[in-house]
Amino acid sequence: MKYNRDFFFEKRKEIGIISIVVIIISSFGLFFYQQNITEQNVKDSIFTQYRDRQIESIQRISEHISSDLKLLMSILQGIADSSLLQQGLLYGDRIEKMMQEKFSEINNVTKVDTIFIADKDDVTSYEIVSEGTRSFINMDLSFRDYIQETKSTLRSTFSDGFKGIDNIERIALAVPIVNGSNGEYIGIVGAKIPTESFFSLYGNIHDINSEFLVVFDKKGTLLAVGGDKSLLGKNFLSENVQNFTNHNPILMNLTQNLLQGIPGYAIYDYGRGERLTTNIPVFIQGKPLYFIQIVTPTDTIYSEINNVLFEEKLAMFSLIVGIIAAITTIIIFLIKWNVMLNNEVKKRTKELQESNREIALANEELKVNDKIQKEFINIAAHELRTPIMPILGLSELLYKVVNKKDNNNLKQETLKEYLQTIVRNSHRLHRLVEDILDVTKIESRVFKLNTELVELNEVIANVVTDFENIIKNKNSKVQILYEPNRNKIFVNADKTRLTQVISNLLDNSLKFTQEGFIIITTRITKNKEKDDKDKVIVIIKDSGIGIDNEILPRLFTKFATKSDQGTGLGLFIVKKIIEAHSGRIWAENNSNGIGSTFYFTLPIVKTSEIVIDKG
Repeated sequence: MKYNRDFFFEKRKEIGIISIVVIIISSFGLFFYQQNITEQNVKDSIFTQYRDRQIESIQRISEHISSDLKLLMSILQGIADSSLLQQGLLYGDRIEKMMQEKFSEINNVTKVDTIFIADKDDVTSYEIVSEGTRSFINMDLSFRDYIQETKSTLRSTFSDGFKGIDNIERIALAVPIVNGSNGEYIGIVGAKIPTESFFSLYGNIHDINSEFLVVFDKKGTLLAVGGDKSLLGKNFLSENVQNFTNHNPILMNLTQNLLQGIPGYAIYDYGRGERLTTNIPVFIQGKPLYFIQIVTPTDTIYSEINNVLFEEKLAMFSLIVGIIAAITTIIIFLIKWNVMLNNEVKKRTKELQESNREIALANEELKVNDKIQKEFINIAAHELRTPIMPILGLSELLYKVVNKKDNNNLKQETLKEYLQTIVRNSHRLHRLVEDILDVTKIESRVFKLNTELVELNEVIANVVTDFENIIKNKNSKVQILYEPNRNKIFVNADKTRLTQVISNLLDNSLKFTQEGFIIITTRITKNKEKDDKDKVIVIIKDSGIGIDNEILPRLFTKFATKSDQGTGLGLFIVKKIIEAHSGRIWAENNSNGIGSTFYFTLPIVKTSEIVIDKG
């Protein structure tokens, strides 16, 4: 019995220590298991957020490209509808002046290196090119597919990619010149766009170590591509491109779906690292004409989260080291205590052997000691749970944060704030993209005027002429009446911006006037103060539906519109342009309840102040 008791006593000490060690190891094992799950869930969550953000980004880029190309088409259509070209005048000084102005206007929006006019025999009669680009007057363009398509359909045509004589990859837009009166085909006005400089406006197309753009035409020809520039102008299915992508089946399937007009995304690795690719067509006039992909190396996506996880691991490692030190101290204390108890038992046992009475007493004391030891182990086990439970609790907390089960947890809020991506609202772009570019310049304070001495009556007359042609072509029931001042009115102004103001206000009136009239008049006001200049007031009155009472107080602020025909930026820009000219603009509904009237003022340059250069 003595041997059995000693054996049990020794084993119980070992079992207690082993149990503690097993609990510690199990706890740490569970912790690291939960840690790995948490990290993977966080990575998956970040990847999903980035993927969704990239899908939103490529949608915005597609809309931006579409808007820019539509704006370019609108400008070219305006040239085709101009009175000069409608009369069959395809070259000369007047044509050159108009084309120079339009070339500058176009390049304020996007990169175009050539605009041209071709006669009905497809021979260029006029061409204006950017610096460093070769001009080809009297060149026969009939070999270009887009020229033949435009000529046969009498519709605006966007070309596939093609290489010019200078070996630069381009796309082109051609608009037919058709006489509005008799339908006679006169020729073509068009623009040539270098693809690399154009598509670089919308994203990175060079550095493949970060997010970059790839662009195709309808035939699958690469118009912009990161990495190997020798692939530019090659078809996606060509041997060169397929060798570059190692004939990756996932990328092949994704791209073929894209060329069929199907957006999507995929993750793949064609031997240069894992990539996330999202794609979407660019729709113009309801048809997919160009196709874009955003390609992102996934290691750039994970780099930020890995930094966060490393900091978390470091903090947890410090906590674990502290817990291990505390547990080690407790274990050493327990071992020493058990050794002391065992020695005491042995001593008592030896004393009890001296007499039966002392043995019986020693046995009783041993039972007491045995009871004390059991209670001690229970207490010790309970105390051990105290440092172990925070480990389990923290692991469960991290698990809940990832699975969004604990929305009030401070740790989750901190992590969400650190990892949460910027939510971007997109507003519907139904107005011309130049409005957005102007707003950007205005708000970034880079909006500048190129002022010159301008005769106001002449500017208004030119704009009215353009709108009369537009109304005539649309068979509109609206009549524009311009009542010019009998005296010439000179102002220091940016002629292009002033034209933009008058055009926007006329377009606004025309938009909300189904039939009736739009009257433009000017009135000069004398200023009594010596230091202040006299002013001209330009008045644009229409018989339309008037201004909604809800919109009127904020008419000249951004996005102030209830119409489905605009972005609500035009009047905001007009106001900023007028104010930049030291003028003022306002509007009101007409007192008879029919239509509205817009007013704006500009300082007048007196005839005596005009300096005539006689040299």
